[in-house]
Formats: sequence, structure tokens, C-alpha cells
Amino acid sequence: MKYNATSIPYSATGVFSSLVNDYISGNGTARDYVHYAPNLEGIKKAIQQRKFSASQRQVLVAVLENQYQVLGAGMHEKNTAAFEKVQVNIGLLKNDNCFAVTTAHQPNLFTGPLYFFYKIIHVIKLAAELKAQFPDNDFVPVYYMGSEDADLAEVGSYCIDGANHQWKTKQTGAIGRMLVDDHLLQLLQNLEGYWTIKPDGREALAIIKAAYKKGNTINEASLQMVHSFFGQYGLLVVQPDDAKLKSLFTEVMQKELTTQLSHTAIQPTLKSLSENYHVQSEGRDINLFYLKDGYRNRIQKTGELFSVVDTNIQFTQAEIIQELQAHPDRFSPNVILRGAYQETIIPSVVFVGGGGELAYWMELKNVFAQAGVNYPVLLLRNSFLFINEKQTKYWASLEFNTKALFDSIQVLELAFVKKQSVENLALTEHIASLTDLYKAIQQDVIKIDSSLGDHALNLSVQAHKKLALLEKKMIRAEKRKQHTSLARIHSIKSELFPDNNLQERVENFSKWVGDYGWSWVEAILNNSNSVDASFTIIHVSKD
Repeated sequence: MKYNATSIPYSATGVFSSLVNDYISGNGTARDYVHYAPNLEGIKKAIQQRKFSASQRQVLVAVLENQYQVLGAGMHEKNTAAFEKVQVNIGLLKNDNCFAVTTAHQPNLFTGPLYFFYKIIHVIKLAAELKAQFPDNDFVPVYYMGSEDADLAEVGSYCIDGANHQWKTKQTGAIGRMLVDDHLLQLLQNLEGYWTIKPDGREALAIIKAAYKKGNTINEASLQMVHSFFGQYGLLVVQPDDAKLKSLFTEVMQKELTTQLSHTAIQPTLKSLSENYHVQSEGRDINLFYLKDGYRNRIQKTGELFSVVDTNIQFTQAEIIQELQAHPDRFSPNVILRGAYQETIIPSVVFVGGGGELAYWMELKNVFAQAGVNYPVLLLRNSFLFINEKQTKYWASLEFNTKALFDSIQVLELAFVKKQSVENLALTEHIASLTDLYKAIQQDVIKIDSSLGDHALNLSVQAHKKLALLEKKMIRAEKRKQHTSLARIHSIKSELFPDNNLQERVENFSKWVGDYGWSWVEAILNNSNSVDASFTIIHVSKD
């Protein structure tokens, strides 16, 4: 397969917020809410200022070594090179000149939407390029698994060819702790049925089937799957739902319980940010959940007691602090504290996230400061739009450029019919003449009676409305003549933007690996932007 890439600015797509566009371009006040600029100079400063103690490194390395040991010798035998690369990177983390390039995502079912791949590939590419830029340091790519997420509707689904498949289970609580059950295996059979006619996807399917064994936790399945896909590139998977890792964060969680640290810290930022941009998340007084026995529920304080919402569990302050010290794994940070936890357990200098993620991280600069945690460079993850050979051919026949893919249907239709029509579909000159005519009439009637001026103006307004209506009717008539081509515009737009959304936010990788094999992944890696931000369109064609 051949993959030809072109890039356009994110602002040209019309689908990213003003906050994200300003952050990328350096306009407005967006960069006031971060420590470092999203460029190599910012990363250099982050490296110089990053603090991560030897004891933190020891805990992280011990947890990772145990995690990959539990993954099993069988996995090692299947791909010795991948395990060796992972072990090398774990070893590098022992050194104080080694840093992480991190992304985070929930353990979506069978990887979920395409950007799961895009995020991970971005940190793999960036880690390698930073080593070339800063040879005195080492950089390892890290996927932080958001396994404590409890939104099953979002995490437990995948979409192929416009059909959404949802995991229906009675299990509750943190997704990562749930077990692969019969209904999930049925979804896997559906996926297998899809891939029976996609021979290039057999290897990927085998990896997924090996990971999602009945009785495995979603944590275990996701770790095995992601390692099988990306271990060959040295990617490390960090599962944060771990008592030893959370023990590094107990001091911050205790302050959260006793002083509502994050709620106080975030308020000035929210006030300032909301003056120019949309606020992503306001958080709560206490931004922690209690995680145990199939539930992950909010902790709230009423009077002198701490309660777990929608349960009968209550603690005094002394009791909840004792519970935290004895069982840190029973406490789970929400979106306001999750970033600070992530940076407490991983020595990141760069965090790669989507537009929404960056928006809420920009709210948290002061939370990090109050928690005593380093704030990394924020980079917008790579975005791609893949367009196949047939779609490319049809789009070219419509005489639209690549950038026009992001225009609305209405804009495209109007542009097309105006290009194709031999007649002038705009009454601009006539409307201008009409304006001049009524101005002259108004001046004449005012000489006779000044009150007639308003009447003449009203006649002018009515005439303009009628001409505008006539122009719309002319365009509709021309559209009827161009019905076949306009239908093609609708077809291509619906294929490339399912549910009027970006391809990467809806479709699963199965469609693409099934059609093109692992070369599709290599195409993402080869065309991935490391630091420079732009939206990439990749045209796929046969050799």
C-alpha cells in the first residue's frame, strides 16, 4: 500500500476549540495556563526542572517489573524482542536522566476509537525524536491506563462500519477491575465474524482473542493486548490502580480530604479561564472516589463525617485517614486530581492528550503547584483522516481540494453548483442596482414629504427579501440538475465523518488493519508529527 500524507492547520478543520487553537498558535491567553511552551525549548526547560526522586523511581520500576512478570513467560516466548525492549526501558527508568513521554486513555474495549492508536503512536515517535534532540537523556514512551474509569457506556463499546457494539454486563465499578464475561466473548465473536473477510487483520484478531480470555480482568486483557501491539516499540503500560503506586500519592490525597486542596487551588484559574474560554470541568469539593467491591463512588463531607455517595459507608476524619494509610488502593482521584497522580508516579516531561484533555489540564496548573507535583509540557495528540483510493478519486472529480473535506455539506453544495452552472446564480449586481435605485427614489420622495422616506425604505427591504428568495430558488433548481454529484458529496462526507464526527472519534482500528494490515500502523508512525501540530490527511492507494 502507498500512503500519501498532507497536513492542514488544526484551526482549518473547524472542529477544535478556540482554547486549543490559541494554545497551538500562541495567540490569546491560552499559554498563560501552562508552565512550558509546546515546543522543543519548552521540553528542554521541562527536562531541566523535572524532579522525580530515587524512591519514586524504585517503586515505579518494581511495579512495572512485577506487572510484566505476571504477564507471563508465554508472551515472552511469542515475542522475545518486544519483551527485551520493554525490559530495557524499565531499566532506564532507574536512572535520573530518564524521563517519560506519556499519554493516557481508558482501557477501551478492543481499543475503542481510532485515536487510542494515534495517542500511543505519537508518544512512541516523540520519545525516539527527543532522544535524538537531547542525547544526554533517555526517553521512554508510556501509556497510562485509565483503568479506574467507570463510564461503561463510553469505554465498553466499539464501532465498525457505522454499527456500534456495546458490552452489556451487570458488573459495576472500575472498568479495569471487571472480568471478561460471556457477553464480551460474544462481542469478540462478532468481531471475528467481521474479520473473516478481512484476511490482513488475522494477526491483530489473534492478539485480541488471546488477551480477552474469560475470567481475565479488563486490566489484564488491555495490558496484554497493548503490549502485543506496541511492545515491539518499547512502549511501557502503567496500570495506576495499584496500592504501591498510590502510596506515593497518599500525602496529597490526605490533604484533599482534610483541606479540599484541589477545589481551593482551581478556583482562581476557573475564574480567569472562563473570561475567554469554555471551562472543561469544575470538579467538586473533594475530588476523590472510594473504590471497592464493584463500585467507585464519590466521597463527600457533611459536617464532621465523610460519606461514600449512594452507599451506607461513613467515616470520621480519623477513620478515613486510617483507611487511606492502610488501603491507598481504595481511593481513586477524579479528573481534577488524576493528572497530579499520574505525574507523581511517572517522571514525564511531556503529556500528549486530545483537545478535551488539554483543556482540563490547563485548569490544573495551580493544583499541581499546591500538590507539589511537576507540571509537564502539554502537546496536542496527532489527528489523522484516512481516505481510500475510491474516495480520493471521487473527491477529485468534484474539483475540491483536501482542505475542503472539512467544509459543511451546505458550503460544499453551494460551491459545487456555482462552479458547475454556466449561469450566474448570484443576483449580486442586480441587488446592488436595486439598492442604488431605491436610494434615489428615497431622496426624491423626501423632497415631497419627509414621512415618505420610511415608506420607500420599507419597499427597498421587501424588494431585497424577494430577490434573496429568488436567488435561493435559482440555487435549488441548479442543485436538482446536479443531483448525482451532490449525492456523491453527501456519500463521501458521511463515510469520512461518521455521525458528523471525526473519523478518529468513532471508528475502530479493525476496519483499517483488516483492509491494509499492519502497514496502516506503520503509516501512522511514519507520518506522525512529534512536536509540530497539524491535522494529517492520508490518502491510501495500492502500490
